[in-house]
Amino acid sequence: MKVVMTGGGTAGHVNPALSIAGIIKKYDPESEIEFIGTKKGIEYKLVPKNGYKLNRILVMGLKRSLSPKNIAAAVCAGTSYIKSRALLSKIKPDIVIGTGGYVSWPVIKAASRLGIPCVLHEANAVPGFAVKMLRNEADAVFVNFKETGSFLESEKAEIIHTGMPINSLFRTMSREEARRSLGIEGKYKYAILSFGGSLGAKSINDAVIDFMESYVSKHPEICHIHSAGSKNNEGVFKKFSEKGLDKYPNCKLVEYIYDMPAQMLAADVVICRSGASTLAELAAIGKPSVLIPSPNVTNDQQYKNAKLLADANAAIVIKDSEMTSGILEKEVSSLISDPKRLSEMSKNVKAFSVDDGDRIIYEKIKELAKKK
Repeated sequence: MKVVMTGGGTAGHVNPALSIAGIIKKYDPESEIEFIGTKKGIEYKLVPKNGYKLNRILVMGLKRSLSPKNIAAAVCAGTSYIKSRALLSKIKPDIVIGTGGYVSWPVIKAASRLGIPCVLHEANAVPGFAVKMLRNEADAVFVNFKETGSFLESEKAEIIHTGMPINSLFRTMSREEARRSLGIEGKYKYAILSFGGSLGAKSINDAVIDFMESYVSKHPEICHIHSAGSKNNEGVFKKFSEKGLDKYPNCKLVEYIYDMPAQMLAADVVICRSGASTLAELAAIGKPSVLIPSPNVTNDQQYKNAKLLADANAAIVIKDSEMTSGILEKEVSSLISDPKRLSEMSKNVKAFSVDDGDRIIYEKIKELAKKK
């Protein structure tokens, strides 16, 4: 099977594309997969790093307000469509799969006009601009959240709830195995994990360090590990040391978490942002969480994602602007001290997971590719 993947700009679009490519390779190792993206988006780094060829086109996003730049974007849309059509005619894929971002538009549009089967994947609760615009060009749309289908009614596309492709370790490692691998089994009664993304988040870093001082340091039965992120984190480590937290073995501060499946599985409560991939991981393992949506995401997507879980009593949501160590302590301590609530929240968030999503994704892709 010959596949073209497209999606870019941010990791939120690129990582699902890479995950779907991985699923295809898992079931069909002989498949040929190429990407179409841009030189400016993060796909320029991530796609080659994962061993796939990246074909580049120039795409410009439209401004939501009146702007002269929209004229240039309109011209670019025409040339990017022509370039996409030429690339697809050369590659001759059996199917084209888009995961959002502006680069998806010309590629999916061209594929549809060439009669190539098309699939879209929408990771967020409320679909992005590109996926909404392309839904009538696609033969199927995979959605992470079941509720997203109501925004994507289409005369042509079949809406399929597949969840989000995630690291297989989240489904194969047990909580006990994770705790043993981290050396905390039998040592601590509870474990807390917190992070603000790979780059970090100042509001979360500040509140978590204060929370460690006021609460975790006074509860030796609790182990808490926090990832400060890789950007501007010097002040976090300094504050951690100044508060004397480095003297408490149950308080741990790291720059980055490289073994996320084990750390997340071992935790009783996770404090984090609410990106689509993170929520899919929490759902797959049934993990209670305190979510602090990023306020810097287009269309407030992270808050909309988090609200779906909060409305189902599957997570607690704190707005970034309201984040303090006091609020964090109140919410986390009430969870830790209430096993019944932890169990109920775990059951509720698990309902957002699709356990056989990988198989569903591959089978539909295979079915559509055969129709070409």
